Amino acid sequence: GQRDEEEEHHSLETFTFYLSEPLSKERVEAFSDGVYAIVATLLILDICEDNVPDPREVEEKFHRSLLEALSEYGPNYLAYFGSFVTIGLLWFVHHSLFLYVTKATRLMGLLNILSLAFIGGLPLAYQLTSEFAEKSHNEIEAIQVSCVITFFASIFQFAIWTTALLNERETLHPFVRYGGKEHAFMFAKLGLYPCVSLGAFFLTCLLSEFSTAIFHLMQIVIPFAFLALRIFVRISLAIVKTMMSLSRRKVVLLEEEEACLSPTETLS
Repeated sequence: GQRDEEEEHHSLETFTFYLSEPLSKERVEAFSDGVYAIVATLLILDICEDNVPDPREVEEKFHRSLLEALSEYGPNYLAYFGSFVTIGLLWFVHHSLFLYVTKATRLMGLLNILSLAFIGGLPLAYQLTSEFAEKSHNEIEAIQVSCVITFFASIFQFAIWTTALLNERETLHPFVRYGGKEHAFMFAKLGLYPCVSLGAFFLTCLLSEFSTAIFHLMQIVIPFAFLALRIFVRISLAIVKTMMSLSRRKVVLLEEEEACLSPTETLS
């Protein structure tokens, strides 16, 4: 029994050490960039293949007006732009994350692969939300599938950062460590997409009027949310620093007043 416990303890140590072994950060970034580029390319290939008006239809149905023919595919183009913005911002968050990662580990690489697996599912989400554009139960389910894919793609990015924080002195730049200048903003940036995707998922359960057009407009508006988030974090940190400096001034003034008082006044 004692030998079995020692072997089990040894196997756990080996497994933990294996996950904490260093991994080439450059190769992780190169592989991730390749996946993001392929996924973004697949979106535009779907647009060119299925959503280009036929010349005969333009001639007969739309009276030679190409703009009217293109407007018929408006929901598909909106779905494309919304999906492309999502891919672009997830790549931007990924880039910001590994910009501050000084050393990658195998556990971080595993979490990154899981995130990329769901990134690869975004063309599927685009196809679903563009095919079921009319108000129906299938439309709501397509939005929910898109929210689930986006949630897991972003939550694994958050898990990479959380894993790096566990050994932040070796894996993270001082700016994003706990108490660093960019720590609060990095936390908010990585938590934005999981919160938005969960919020959109629950809105589909509560609001019957929720549609793919609203969902894709939300995707397009999210870059402005990043900007507002940056401003909000900056203002909050400035307020906290101002309050701390005022409290310190009060303490210093009280100490100076006590130093100026005579011993009898201090006792009284």
